[in-house]
Amino acid sequence: MIDFIKILELEFRKNADPEIAAGQKAYMKNQFEFLGIKTPLRREIQRPFLTKKHLPLKNNLEQIVKTFWAKPEREFQYFAQELAQKYTDRFEKKDIKLFEFMITHKSWWDSVDFIAPKLVGEYFKVYSGQRNKYVEKWIASENIWLQRTSILFQLKYEDELDKEFLAYIINSLLGSNEFFINKAIGWILRQYSKKDPAWVNDFTNKTPLDKLSRKEALRLIAEKNI
Repeated sequence: MIDFIKILELEFRKNADPEIAAGQKAYMKNQFEFLGIKTPLRREIQRPFLTKKHLPLKNNLEQIVKTFWAKPEREFQYFAQELAQKYTDRFEKKDIKLFEFMITHKSWWDSVDFIAPKLVGEYFKVYSGQRNKYVEKWIASENIWLQRTSILFQLKYEDELDKEFLAYIINSLLGSNEFFINKAIGWILRQYSKKDPAWVNDFTNKTPLDKLSRKEALRLIAEKNI
């Protein structure tokens, strides 16, 4: 495991580009440091580390993720979350705690928007009994990233999306002045409008959504009516 971490870090640092890093840092509002590795190159470098024969034992996932999460450069967090996704078919009940850690540490939209649908969303499909407990806690928290996760974990559910539960979550967060909450509400509704535009249109018309949420929710429906 230690060699896995050290070799991956060495390969990333060998490909660092300070000029690209400066632009990436600025794009992310100076929230994080960057090595300056663009996504296509990063995925090419990390590909061997994510092959089945080189994957670490599942028991080591939490330590590896937290090790990479502690590093200042953002590329390490991107790798860690993509590594976690490789264990989707081996998620354990306790893994929700690791996902909460990832959401609440070094939080920004770029990580949360991966973790919510691709990790948490898949986790709740397996451990559905955990869903209400954690989503209720996240809604009640003052952490906008946990709240955003509660909205977006169903983003890829398509026909499996629980409309009543989504409506409950959105109604619980109405009145927020937080951009990342209102944008997420619009995003999930817009995405689901591909499957059930009538429901989204009806829900949007009956619900006092923020202007941003409403605009985003109805974007595809409006385009089709042009």
